[in-house]
Amino acid sequence: MTITSTELNDPRKTARRRRVFFTLIFVLTSLATWFMADLLWHSGGRIDPLEWMLLALFVILFAQIATGFVTALIGFFISKRGDRCQIGNTLAPGEAPRLAGTAIVMPVFNEDVSRVFEGLRVVYRSLQETGQIGHFDFFILSDSNQPNQWIQEEVAWVELCKQVGGFGKIFYRKRRQQINKKAGNVADFLRRWGRSYRYMVVLDADSIMTGDTLVKLVAMMEKNPAAGIIQTAPRLVNGGTLYARLQQFANRLYGPLFLAGLNYWQQDTGNYWGHNAVIRVQPFMDHCSLPELPGSEPFGGRILSHDFVEAALIRKAGWQVWLASDIEGTYEEGPPTLIDSAKRDRRWCQGNMQHSWLLLTKGFRGPNRFHLFMGIMAYVSSPLWLLFMILGTARVLGGGEENGGSSATGIEAFVFGHVLHVPEALTLFVFTMALLFLPKIMSVFRTLQKRHAAATFGGGRSLVASALLEMVISALLAPVNMLFHSKFVVYTLLGQGVSWVTQKRGGDDDTDWREAIITHAPHIVIGLAWGALAFLIRPAFFWWLSPVLAGLVLSIPISIGLGRLRFGRAAAEAGLFLTPEETRPPHELRRLHQNLEECYKHMRPIEALRADYGLLQAVLDPYVNAVHVSLLRQKETSSEEAREYFAQLRSRLLLEGPETLTPKEKMSLLYDAESMIWLHRELWRRPAGGLAEWWRLAVRQYNVLTTTPVTALYR
Repeated sequence: MTITSTELNDPRKTARRRRVFFTLIFVLTSLATWFMADLLWHSGGRIDPLEWMLLALFVILFAQIATGFVTALIGFFISKRGDRCQIGNTLAPGEAPRLAGTAIVMPVFNEDVSRVFEGLRVVYRSLQETGQIGHFDFFILSDSNQPNQWIQEEVAWVELCKQVGGFGKIFYRKRRQQINKKAGNVADFLRRWGRSYRYMVVLDADSIMTGDTLVKLVAMMEKNPAAGIIQTAPRLVNGGTLYARLQQFANRLYGPLFLAGLNYWQQDTGNYWGHNAVIRVQPFMDHCSLPELPGSEPFGGRILSHDFVEAALIRKAGWQVWLASDIEGTYEEGPPTLIDSAKRDRRWCQGNMQHSWLLLTKGFRGPNRFHLFMGIMAYVSSPLWLLFMILGTARVLGGGEENGGSSATGIEAFVFGHVLHVPEALTLFVFTMALLFLPKIMSVFRTLQKRHAAATFGGGRSLVASALLEMVISALLAPVNMLFHSKFVVYTLLGQGVSWVTQKRGGDDDTDWREAIITHAPHIVIGLAWGALAFLIRPAFFWWLSPVLAGLVLSIPISIGLGRLRFGRAAAEAGLFLTPEETRPPHELRRLHQNLEECYKHMRPIEALRADYGLLQAVLDPYVNAVHVSLLRQKETSSEEAREYFAQLRSRLLLEGPETLTPKEKMSLLYDAESMIWLHRELWRRPAGGLAEWWRLAVRQYNVLTTTPVTALYR
């Protein structure tokens, strides 16, 4: 099904696809709006102001549901008959790839060093096995601001280079100033080294991409000279907790339909998700410099969610952005718990809401505006749903139930704050539920049609049972996430910015009881109060709200249970929430798992030394000291005041121990090559009586610690 670049970029076909997509959304939303307006009209003979508000909110929210449904519906039909208009089809099967110089960049910020460098080792080895490693260079771009992280990264880098022969192929750079977070880190790399490469592949700290996939992506860029970005669809892997396993199961089972539908309508005006993508460097440098938004944070200042904007900017300049939805061999890890996922969403919420400044930017393509708008709605829809439900409750409290009456069978149903006859309400209710759940049902049905595909999920029975459990748990989590996102939107509107913190990845952390109680206590209070009010208004209304109330009232045990490793392992042993990457793992993921197991087996430093073990290595170990000093940039001669400042810090460090210095003071010493050389020399020259007890203990433990391979870095 190979096609040429010209056939791929047929504007008439793309326009026809978009007309079909948006027409279906309009038809479904119009039909549901007609049902809703008819129900509101019949409930009282007229529509009052409160009901007009309900109707307006309904239109906005249902359109979002319809968008997801139409995307999956189109994806379902596309997956059955195939889609020629995919950028991967421009490469003929068995065609020899034509490649060019490519930089693989990985920005890191206080990440698990073992996971970062073992992941890089896996990607490097996989590329070596393709025989195309000569076209690729690797860059670790560190913004870590913790002394331990910094030193461990340096040691891990030099050891990795030694073991794989990566000197001159794998580079490490530590920035002094963490300006503009990840986007600024990548921009700094491009200013310094970007013109040496035609392409750049951006990875997150938890990303894994196989060598074959990397080669194929670069070959696709070479085959499609108008392409500026090709984004892959990473699969979630390595989940340990029940929450992480649930997310990666849903990602793997439901994702293909949505991805196929997404590619169907967006075509050459796709989106960029910030990682696991290949980028044409020169146009990215020329056109994707991020503007500073007017005002201050959270709405103004530096753009936090840079990727959507960069896709819009490069498309504005005439370069294409494609989603390679059918490419395998691209992976990432998700947050291990519900609370960790919420912390990530807090950052994404602020970034996406900043995009409201850019919706009307001159020159942006329509699909890019739609991407930005849907990114905003991903969070704004939660307070709108909450408002919708509050208004419905107010309608019942205000006497709206008197407009209903009983049906012939005596059965009543509360829909959007009204007591209605079941035959009247049932049509809209079933219609809405169908749009919410049919995409998941279609995904299960499509997978069951292919026996080999169902087997990769543990078999048909396991697949169906897992999907049913996922639907139930997702329904319970929906009201909790609604309150989380509503809170984040309100905080952003009130001007509360978000700090840059390290993201927990993978599935190896249990939820802490204390954190769960503090985080979810407001959800329980709201659920109990809302439930009591609903019951006092009318018991039937309470039972109608019970699915929402159950998720809120049970949020603490749900969050704790989903965040438990043992429950995740039990589910895997029972054959639940299995994915193809578990039942038939590629050798890159097996290699990563084996390497990390070996790393984490090694002895950790004793508790008294652990907090400043990186500083200990840099000062005490001659090998680490030499590596660190060699990586520091030369600077002009310091002033007399600066020399006195460093002399005072050095003396305090040796005489009083590292616990007397602040993290900023430790980082200052680590940045000063003269101080690091002096500290190493003085530590070995001075008698024990001239050192703090902490250093005497460190020296005593040195022989033991150095018997542990230097690659055994500590979580």
